[in-house]
Amino acid sequence: MSKKDFYEVLGVARGSSADEIKSAYRKLAMQYHPDRNPDDAQAEAKFKEAAAAYDVLGDPEKRARYDQYGHAGVGGSQGYHEYTNVNDIFSAFGDIFGQSIFGDMFGGSSRGGRTRSRKEQGADLRVRMPLTLEEIATGVDKTIKIRHWKSCGTCNGTGAKGTEGYSSCSTCGGTGEVRQVSRSVFGQFINIAPCAACSGSGEILKDKCDTCHGEGRVEGETTVKVTIPPGVHTGNYIPLTGKGHAGRRGGQAGDAMVVIEEQEHELFERDDDDVHMRYTIDFPTAALGGEVEVAVLGGKAALTIEPGTQPGSILRMKGKGIPHANQRGTGDQLVHIDVYVPTKLSYDEKQSIRQFQNSKHFHPTHQKQSTDFFSKVKEAFL
Repeated sequence: MSKKDFYEVLGVARGSSADEIKSAYRKLAMQYHPDRNPDDAQAEAKFKEAAAAYDVLGDPEKRARYDQYGHAGVGGSQGYHEYTNVNDIFSAFGDIFGQSIFGDMFGGSSRGGRTRSRKEQGADLRVRMPLTLEEIATGVDKTIKIRHWKSCGTCNGTGAKGTEGYSSCSTCGGTGEVRQVSRSVFGQFINIAPCAACSGSGEILKDKCDTCHGEGRVEGETTVKVTIPPGVHTGNYIPLTGKGHAGRRGGQAGDAMVVIEEQEHELFERDDDDVHMRYTIDFPTAALGGEVEVAVLGGKAALTIEPGTQPGSILRMKGKGIPHANQRGTGDQLVHIDVYVPTKLSYDEKQSIRQFQNSKHFHPTHQKQSTDFFSKVKEAFL
């Protein structure tokens, strides 16, 4: 199961400042605080989830690795902490639960209304990236084409024709808000709402750009080079900051998420960072031992067969698997041995085999043990 995006967990954009990330975490921490949600397992899980996200995004170094490689970039010893105990969270982020947060929640001063920006944040987009096991084992650079909304070059993303394409909204007087006063037996109430005429921006577009028709963006295509590190898994993703859809009327662009999809391999099956394969040897090699050449990721390698190797044996080839993501070491290749039994033999081949048919070394040693077992079972019921 793939992990949730940390930015989505905190509900912030990828370009958010450190203060915005901290503020978002503080808000979630208060919402799902154990003291406010006693005996609520779901709230506790969200509380821990938010802490894990802030553990990465609140640390500049971890955040940089996460922005470049996603969850693969914060795995292993240098990764984030998955909190299992809320007391650990209080110890790690004690300043988050200080007096200031309770002051904000209970009786802190409120700010006056602010005019909304006419700019709208662009949406993120996802790009599938199929990879072979060989590419995952070595890492690879890929060049991809992304179709998305791009900033309009004619109006530089403003959506307006010329430099004076916007005018102050006459409905709200440029404030972006409208106020309605109502009275009741309890007194006078003032309701403040975003201005519907300008969508809260305080400005009206009076002269639209001929190219984008006021959108500030046009459909286009961008070619991007993506570096995939070794050891990624299906569901991991590489964030490309600012390569998503451009925002309307100069809004910040979203991100493109390159999602890894591991392709099925004709020889190998992946198990975490180990790979498994089946290999069939002939009977003489199984009996006498020898050296065979087997396929490995990216080439071939010699495999030693010990004398008396049995069908179903699993031979381990150290370091021939997948590199561990963001840490040292490599998985192994496990070779599952089959022994080939010929179905067609010449007369001379049959005669050669019959010479050994009565030899005790060509009879399974466990056969007598099996007979003894069933004899004892039979005696028990007589």
